[in-house]
Amino acid sequence: MFLGTHTPRLDDKGRLFLPAKFRDELSEGLVVTMGQERCLYVWPSSEFRRFTEKLRETPVTNRRGRDFMRMLFAGASAESADKQGRVTLPGALREYAGLTRECVVIGAYTRVEIWDADAWSTYSAEQESAFADWSEEVLPGSHEF
Repeated sequence: MFLGTHTPRLDDKGRLFLPAKFRDELSEGLVVTMGQERCLYVWPSSEFRRFTEKLRETPVTNRRGRDFMRMLFAGASAESADKQGRVTLPGALREYAGLTRECVVIGAYTRVEIWDADAWSTYSAEQESAFADWSEEVLPGSHEF
């Protein structure tokens, strides 16, 4: 499970240091994809396979399914971290997410998300006020907690 917020910098070669807490889970390889809200998703290879297995059930006649799969797989890149824990983010993915130097890396349960620092600040400020309201919708019965 990936947790927390980290603020690594992107270097001149398009590499990012993965947070030390995330490296073990990503050591067997990872897949970087376009995520929603203009961030990048980083999946352990095994979790990406598990996630995409569900897509096999989508009939080829389902247009939204085809479109989703095209965007997901066309923008995906299989990567691995070097010995220092850096991962290279392909240029097209950096451009998609608007990544420059300052980044925010968050744990998002089964995946990691990489955001441009300003984009994350804007997004989290917009979502913070609604966070408490979502619990009942996202976790039915959450009033019990």
